Amino acid sequence: MATRSERTSIFRVFFSGRMLVAFFMGFYGGMPLLLTGSVLQAWMKESGVDLTTIGLFALVGLPYTFKFLWAPIFDRYRLPWAGRRRGWLILAQALLGAAIAGLAFSRPAESPWLLAGLALLVTFFSATQDTLIDAYRRESLGEREQGLGASLYVNGYRLGMLLASGGGLILADWIGFRAVYLLMGGILLSGILVSWLSPEPDAAPHIPRTLRDAVIQPFLEFFRRADAWWILLFILLYKMGDTVASQMTTPFYLEIGFSKTEIGAVVKLFGFWATVLGGLIGGSLILRFGIYATLWQFGVLQALSTAAFAVLTQTGANLVALTAVISFENLSGGMGTASFIAFMANQTDKRFTATQYALLSSLMGVPRVLVAAPSGWMATWMGWDVFFIACALLALPGLLLLLRFRGWLRHSA
Repeated sequence: MATRSERTSIFRVFFSGRMLVAFFMGFYGGMPLLLTGSVLQAWMKESGVDLTTIGLFALVGLPYTFKFLWAPIFDRYRLPWAGRRRGWLILAQALLGAAIAGLAFSRPAESPWLLAGLALLVTFFSATQDTLIDAYRRESLGEREQGLGASLYVNGYRLGMLLASGGGLILADWIGFRAVYLLMGGILLSGILVSWLSPEPDAAPHIPRTLRDAVIQPFLEFFRRADAWWILLFILLYKMGDTVASQMTTPFYLEIGFSKTEIGAVVKLFGFWATVLGGLIGGSLILRFGIYATLWQFGVLQALSTAAFAVLTQTGANLVALTAVISFENLSGGMGTASFIAFMANQTDKRFTATQYALLSSLMGVPRVLVAAPSGWMATWMGWDVFFIACALLALPGLLLLLRFRGWLRHSA
């Protein structure tokens, strides 16, 4: 049980200005994502764009996957205002806000290529902003603060996505899509004020002196570590089970008899707040117990919550059972994400934070795109109950890898 001084220390960290900045930067990071996703798809559909073209617009999200390619620029160069991290961040936010507002002046049906170009600019500047925010958070927070900072960042990110997607679609019915994009661009520009008022992190000694060093040294430094390849494998495996399972949950809900309204109310709205609560609880527990212990604890909970979906195959369309499973799954998922992001942050060298974190976070997205692809075939072949149990078992390799890190990870944070 935590002592009074420990509880006071956790309370002070939780309500510190550093954590407030992490939350707001997460909010501005999450806003642009669905403005080139579901919101743009709705505008294109309403404008009469064919489904094939709408589907191809998924390719404008490629900058999120390849952001590590230009991240070395931010480790090497410093703009002549606001510091090494804030200077680039302010510039990226200004260009991102302008690009989002620029979408308002496009005509989806008449000029789809122009729309694609503007959407690509939005995702490029959004991915750049993500890279800079990740680097700022890593360098401005202490080692043991990374988990709580990650949870507040992720919760802010989800809130930004909710405002842009749900709020954007609701507002589009009242004021139209052009006004929505102008409004969202203006809101994003307000992030410049947050970045300007935030303190610049202390620069690490021996930062890269040449662009060549900024490109090569991050990889040399990382792969000289004894466990470098095991760390990369762990990042691929840790959340694989719940990632594969989540790909099929909506078809599963519909097949066992839940209505779209029930799915929206319980899974999306109630589930959102359960995930937020899970992130906050997870961040606080990481401060108390450290990253190694919570990666174990939250990883086991994630696996159990994935297996819990098999219970719904027996209960059928029972709202109480759905609410219980969603509460368990989203709470554990929020906690697991907080510890996972904290782990990745702590694997970066502060001299090359932008490049190394961009590379690791890009790798984190691989299971969502590639490994989850055969999930539909798996569910058809296995049946729903065996499928969810198999997804739960997919968590075991990642958890077992933690044993290899025990010696150094227990003492690193």
